[in-house]
Amino acid sequence: RDQNCALWVHLNCTLSQGSDSGLSRGKEAVFLRKKITLVRAIALIIGTVIGSGIFIAPKGVLQNSGNVGLSLVVWLACGVLSLFGALSYADLGTSITKSGGHYIYLLETLGPLPAFLRLWAEFVMIRPAVIAVVSLAFGRYLIEPLFAPCHAPALAVKLVTITGISLIIALNCWSVSWSANTQTVLTVLKMVTIGLIIVPGMLVLAEGKTSNFQHAFDTSSLALDKLPLAFYSGMFAYSGWFYVNFVTEEIINPERNIPLSLIVSLLIVTLGYLLINVSYYAVLTAEEVLASEAVAVSFADRAFKSISSAIPILVALSCFGSLNGGVFAAARMLFAASREGQWPLLFSMIHRRRNTPFPALLLMLPLIFLMVLIGDLYGLLSFFSFSRWLFIGLVTLGLMIHHYRHPEIPRPFKVPLFIPLVFTIICFFIVGMSLYSDPVNTGISCAITLTGLPVYYLVVQKSRIPTSCSAMFIPSDFKKEEIHRLKL
Repeated sequence: RDQNCALWVHLNCTLSQGSDSGLSRGKEAVFLRKKITLVRAIALIIGTVIGSGIFIAPKGVLQNSGNVGLSLVVWLACGVLSLFGALSYADLGTSITKSGGHYIYLLETLGPLPAFLRLWAEFVMIRPAVIAVVSLAFGRYLIEPLFAPCHAPALAVKLVTITGISLIIALNCWSVSWSANTQTVLTVLKMVTIGLIIVPGMLVLAEGKTSNFQHAFDTSSLALDKLPLAFYSGMFAYSGWFYVNFVTEEIINPERNIPLSLIVSLLIVTLGYLLINVSYYAVLTAEEVLASEAVAVSFADRAFKSISSAIPILVALSCFGSLNGGVFAAARMLFAASREGQWPLLFSMIHRRRNTPFPALLLMLPLIFLMVLIGDLYGLLSFFSFSRWLFIGLVTLGLMIHHYRHPEIPRPFKVPLFIPLVFTIICFFIVGMSLYSDPVNTGISCAITLTGLPVYYLVVQKSRIPTSCSAMFIPSDFKKEEIHRLKL
């Protein structure tokens, strides 16, 4: 308990952005005030969801769905499916009032083993792969115009990508305030970028140019076995709605604001994504979308040549903002696991002067660089999506089990069990089908996830091994004053 109290101090210092104005002090610990309003929660979700996905996923969705019409159906279905998942997470967030997102919900509903495997997959595979995908999109959009009309060399893209990642990590290590202020500016630029894509597409349609939508449901290139991969690309673009559950303890009136922020945000994002894709297809043919390495660049070249050079830069900055937000949020799950005794104390510590999660940020870098160097963008999407959606499906399965086992727990926002049931079935169906559609990437993802089993039983589950051995990984019996001296 003393260890947990001290760890709580570590995270609160990390999340306070180096200022005491957001803190209230108790006798033994420092607690973060609830400062996230409804508007801020909506901004957090929209700003995190709209990142690189809508600029890189259209090609993957079209490639694996087979035609324009079905690709638009997939985009709509992904929006509805994400809303079902968000409503399920709103139920969990208002009844299990801890920060930590997926990890905490699995721990409370299905137990420590699934929770640890989710944590293991997150920081060994999912988080590095997500950062690698977003940063590769950043690198491609930033450098592609320099080589037009040819494609940018892969090595050049990866060098720019590694530079961008290093800059993001340095920014988050240097100052939480700088990182947060950067995120605000980039979110505004992100909305400008989306407007610059939607408006020209709608103007083209208003002129009656609808030839690209003729034979929209042509079945000649339809491949149903590839459809789960289309959903992976689409769901990647929508992913990020669950980040509000990472900060449950900081939200004002969470019983009202968590469900409302999720519903409003996903309705806005779904409408925006449909309009963006319609704009893409109003200007570009399906063949041009498939041939493009950067769809928004090709769209800008065709729609308005006068400012076409600005679009890829704005898209790159949008990816940069999404990357910054993802890196910033990673510390919360790490802390939650440290507080529960399932992750090394080192990951929850902060820099003594900068008040930033220095160790957690730096220890992610090697795996991120590795995935950037050896992976390609769409292969990485399939690689991490298997584990991500497997565990999200397990979270909503856990919700249904939690409803059954603990009917006495107050649930300020209670969803009908039909919603998590449909979401869980579809998640497991997509995950299962992906093993057939892309057995290599999904098989590797599954194998890496299972490597967490020996780590859990040999290191984390201290009751099965001597205390002296487990202490090498997680300190088991620190005194409070000793933990307070552990600073960088």
